[in-house]
Amino acid sequence: MASTRLQHHYDEISGLHLRDLFAGDPTRGERLSAEAAGLRLDYSKNRITDETLRLLLELAGDAGVAARRDAMFAGERINITENRSVLHVALRMPRGSSLVVDGRDVVADVHEVLDRMAAFVGRIHSGAWTGHTGKPITNVVNIGIGGSDLGPVMAYRALQHYSRRELTFRFVSNVDGTDFVEATRDLDPEQTLFIVCSKTFTTLETMTNAGTARDWLLEGLGADESAVAKHFVAVSTNLEEVARFGIDTDNAFGFWDWVGGRYSMDSAIGLSTMLAIGAEQFAELLAGFHAMDEHFRTAPPEQNLPLLMGLLAVWYSDYFRAETVAVLPYDQYLERFPAYLQQLTMESNGKSVRLDSTPVDVPTGAVYWGEPGTNGQHSFYQLIHQGTRLIPCDFICFMQSLNPLGDHHDLLVANVFAQAEALAFGRTAEEVAAEGTPDWLVPHRTFAGNRPSNVLTAERLTPAVLGSLVALYEHSVFTQGVIWDINPFDQWGVELGKALAMRIVPELSSSDELSHDSSTNALIARYRAARQRA
Repeated sequence: MASTRLQHHYDEISGLHLRDLFAGDPTRGERLSAEAAGLRLDYSKNRITDETLRLLLELAGDAGVAARRDAMFAGERINITENRSVLHVALRMPRGSSLVVDGRDVVADVHEVLDRMAAFVGRIHSGAWTGHTGKPITNVVNIGIGGSDLGPVMAYRALQHYSRRELTFRFVSNVDGTDFVEATRDLDPEQTLFIVCSKTFTTLETMTNAGTARDWLLEGLGADESAVAKHFVAVSTNLEEVARFGIDTDNAFGFWDWVGGRYSMDSAIGLSTMLAIGAEQFAELLAGFHAMDEHFRTAPPEQNLPLLMGLLAVWYSDYFRAETVAVLPYDQYLERFPAYLQQLTMESNGKSVRLDSTPVDVPTGAVYWGEPGTNGQHSFYQLIHQGTRLIPCDFICFMQSLNPLGDHHDLLVANVFAQAEALAFGRTAEEVAAEGTPDWLVPHRTFAGNRPSNVLTAERLTPAVLGSLVALYEHSVFTQGVIWDINPFDQWGVELGKALAMRIVPELSSSDELSHDSSTNALIARYRAARQRA
């Protein structure tokens, strides 16, 4: 088996240093790279040889990555625990394409919703849609949680350069009332539109915040219930609950069971994104997604960016036992991209059971984290460079700045290249000593190097490039899931805490006897006492 051969191979080459790998192959930096959909991946600074790549690609073959990928694109029900197709790729198929699943052309359904979204966005932008008192909408508040929040927030921040600056966008997700209060503190109810994103229209946090938003609006507009329909729209398929809330069902935009929340930013969940950047640029975002989809579906394995990144992630997780991956975007617009990837990667592959219901016997689902450069360099890079843990890094940067300002961009890009170089090659004790460093200080200033990284580059951050970048990680996550034989498309792990919370809520305000463990009982009792003092 390829996995066994990889273990033997790891035992043979794990001590090799990147200094030696580069010294023995002057073409390595150019050779170990691949390009697609506006992105270039330099993976030369990984602790791999040509034999490693051959064995990793063999592992993908043994696991059936290509067959499972094709099953996903064909609409087969590969999400076996929920008996669903997995068709986020259909969200970005071009108009005129066709994919029939269970007797319906899902691409036609997708474009029907996109057309309705575009028409609505046009009415807001033109001023044809006004609030209850006749004033135009100038504020948009997206209410959601999880994929209904992380994607829209990330996309808005990432594409803010292209956004309509006459509109103010806010995002509310946390059930903590502070989130809502601070998001709406300076907004005028007469000019505020709320987008409530909940497929079932029953999500606890989202509907709690939506109810508070409704109260806030009515308080500001004289308690006229008819105002709700002019200031709320829904992204949901539960039209009965949408109507009960007071939203006109003509202003409800649906999506489907075959779209997981963390894969939904390019569905109707992206309504706030389309409002920010317009329908044409939203179409460019979708085109970027689709370009990477097609690359993943058709490119040769040795040049397939998502496949390569997924296999490298498995290499470090399963063989080097790396527990985390740092995602380091050197672009302030991508400040929320690591947080977005946390859900995409950790909710997808945080699994311990195989598809056949047996326990996995290898580590799955690394912890993803990160911050924009150069901020991170002044906080956690010390641990990456000189700590005892191996932390593979993904650097992301752009050749052109969207905001050219003096030599800022040169300094930014220089730091990307320098950090990747420093991680790979380090600084030897001999090099430090040659600088005149006292002997006792030499160990403190020595850098072991041999720390792996990918460097992802693009010409500039555009809607299309953002789509390509997100799809790249989506398909990398998929690849890892297939290798581990787990289901990346369910998330049962989030359910237990929700269920227990619903049991605890009424207990907080009652005096009934408690039957939890002693710790939980004590915590509830303490909170009851605090409520009485409030």
